[in-house]
Amino acid sequence: MTSLDKPTTEETSADTSADDARAVTEAALFEAFGGVRGMVETVLPGLLFVSIYTVNKNLHMSALAALGVALVMVVVRLARRDTVKHAFSGVFGVGFGVVFAMMTGNAKDFYLPGMLYTLGLAVAYIVTAMAGVPLIGLMLGPVFKENLSWRTRNPGRKKAYTKASWAWGLILLAKCAILFPLYWWADTTQLGWVLVALKIPPFLLAVYLTWVFLAKAPPPIDVFAEMEAEERAEEERKAAAGEGEGAPAGRHRRS
Repeated sequence: MTSLDKPTTEETSADTSADDARAVTEAALFEAFGGVRGMVETVLPGLLFVSIYTVNKNLHMSALAALGVALVMVVVRLARRDTVKHAFSGVFGVGFGVVFAMMTGNAKDFYLPGMLYTLGLAVAYIVTAMAGVPLIGLMLGPVFKENLSWRTRNPGRKKAYTKASWAWGLILLAKCAILFPLYWWADTTQLGWVLVALKIPPFLLAVYLTWVFLAKAPPPIDVFAEMEAEERAEEERKAAAGEGEGAPAGRHRRS
C-alpha cells in the first residue's frame, strides 16, 4: 500500500466519530423505545386476549387474563428496579380496553382504545412536524441530552427529527387504515390476530428510519455538559476575583 492509499489520521478519526455517533444513536433509540422487553410487554397482553378468546369466546376471561399479565410485567419491573414506563403504559392501555369491552359487551372494543391512541399519535406526529416542532425531537431530545437545542442551534438534527416524525405519522396512519375497516367488518378474532401481527413490524420500520435519519444528522449538542462547563467557569471567575481582592491587602500589610 502506497502512502496515497493509506488512510489519513483525519479520515480514521472521522470514521471513528461516525461509528461512535451511530452507536450512541442506536443505544438511545433502544432506551427510548423499550428494547426487546418493551416490545414483548406491548404484544403479550393482546396476544393472550385473542388467544383465549379464539378458544372459548369468553370476554371476561380473556380481558382479565390480559390485564393480569400486564400487571405481572409491572410487578417484575418494580422488583428488578427497572424502568416501568413501558409496562405502565401497557397496563393503562389494557385497562382502558378491558373497561370498554366490559361496558359494551363487544369483545372488539378491547382493541378500540389502542386503535384510537394510535390514530391520535399519528396525527400528533404529522401536525408537530408541519409546525416545526417534531414530536420525535421532543421525545428524544432529553435522551440525547440536547433538550430543545436542535430547534435553533442544530438545523441538521431538526431536519432529521422532522423526517422521522413524518415517517412515524405516515406508518401509523397506514396501520390505522388497515385496522379500522377490520374493526367494522371483521370479527373479534380476525381483528385481534391482525392487530397482533401489526404490533412489531411497523414499529421496527419506524425505529429503523429514525435511526437512518439521525445517523446521518450532525451530532447532538450536549446542553447539560455546556451548563456544567459554564458553572465551572463561573466558579473559576469568582475564585479569581476573590484572589484579586485579597492581594492588595496582603501587599499593604507587608509594607
